[in-house]
Amino acid sequence: MSRRRRRDPARQAAYRVLRAVTSSGAYANIELARQRAALAPADAAFATELVNGTCRGLGGYDRVLAAASGRELRTLQPAAVDVLRLGAHQLLGMRVPAHAAISTSVDLAALEIGERLVGLVNAILRHVSERSWDGWVDVLGADEDDLGRLALANQHPRWIAEAFARALPADELAAALAADNEPARPTLVVRPGLAEISELGGEPARYSPYGAYAAGDPAGVTAVAEGRAGVQDEGSQLVALALSRVDAPEGPWLDLCAGPGGKSALLAGLAATAGQRLVASELHPHRAALVADNLRAYPEAARPLVVTADGTRGPWRPGTFSRVMADVPCTGLGALRRRPESRWRHQPSDVPELAVLQRRLLAAAIEATAPGGVIAYVTCSPHPDETVAVVADALAGGEVDCLRAPDVLPEVPRATLEGESGARTREADSLSERLVQLWPHRHGTDAMFLALLRRRGR
Repeated sequence: MSRRRRRDPARQAAYRVLRAVTSSGAYANIELARQRAALAPADAAFATELVNGTCRGLGGYDRVLAAASGRELRTLQPAAVDVLRLGAHQLLGMRVPAHAAISTSVDLAALEIGERLVGLVNAILRHVSERSWDGWVDVLGADEDDLGRLALANQHPRWIAEAFARALPADELAAALAADNEPARPTLVVRPGLAEISELGGEPARYSPYGAYAAGDPAGVTAVAEGRAGVQDEGSQLVALALSRVDAPEGPWLDLCAGPGGKSALLAGLAATAGQRLVASELHPHRAALVADNLRAYPEAARPLVVTADGTRGPWRPGTFSRVMADVPCTGLGALRRRPESRWRHQPSDVPELAVLQRRLLAAAIEATAPGGVIAYVTCSPHPDETVAVVADALAGGEVDCLRAPDVLPEVPRATLEGESGARTREADSLSERLVQLWPHRHGTDAMFLALLRRRGR
């Protein structure tokens, strides 16, 4: 007769979140928010670390589990694999004693899946517990080269480590990968003209004059609850600020890919300060609704116009806007700190597909810009094929010139692109000096990329 199984609310919540992530493509942060509401504070904190850590290490833990079990994971029931992943993170990435990690995983498997899997889960996790994470890296990385071992040790797919290596000096790669595994510092932002930094509490941001670092629930900040402030990474604030600082002719501003609206809300205030109005365009209706909600605190007479439209063929005349923000869809490799599961969702084949869209959107942004106007081409990815390659192709078209974006953000040190990807040409070096690349390990921000392009003509 089986023993009575112990229910653990934190581990059960973590299991349900992970199942939604791995089986349905859910976002861990959204599912966590749903599950956390029913948990005590200590359980909510444990479940959050368990989910985020497991999602970050998913690929590496799968390699450990395959080695420990002596079989391919696809031969196991997917639900059982998720129990094993959670157990592996407790054993290798948390300060949970081995006996507790194993026994609670066995109970979880019995309660959520069935008693028939108890022996399997127990046996595999006992093998996992025979080594530390570093020990498993030594075993699994024995046949890898230096880059492969570094990627494994820091819980990144190799292709992402390769992309970072192209965009960074060699001696910074390990720090960049490690920084992706540290939680992002909670950062708030005021809507210019609607709130003051002093209302946010916390510590004024290092670089952005509109930001503050503030722990705790943002919804508890009055200005945030009222829509006069919001949550926004400092890197996203800086690229919006850069666009506002460049000389440009008078005229309306455009946020070409506006959803979910954080940059739109900041740009709206910056535009109003300059006596201009913002148009925020978003392809998907549900994301356009989020944009409108982010803009709700602005007075109706000055509130930006939100349109639901395809940015590649927007409902405006060519040459309409003086400033255009083109924060294009990308792999999101610059925000791995906040989306722990995303590093395992994308594949190298996603990059060229996205690059096609990125080029189309940048071309549309250029067409929408008045002669002498400025386009901010932005990605939350440092992958060279999504950044410098797209910009280089736009420059080859002869319609725009590349401004020195780092000069527009003088308060941010070492903001230029500094990759050491092998032989470089004088032209490539010159372009790199004109581009901004932020990094978590250098600046404490997401790895935002920025190019400022001025449309030729008068």
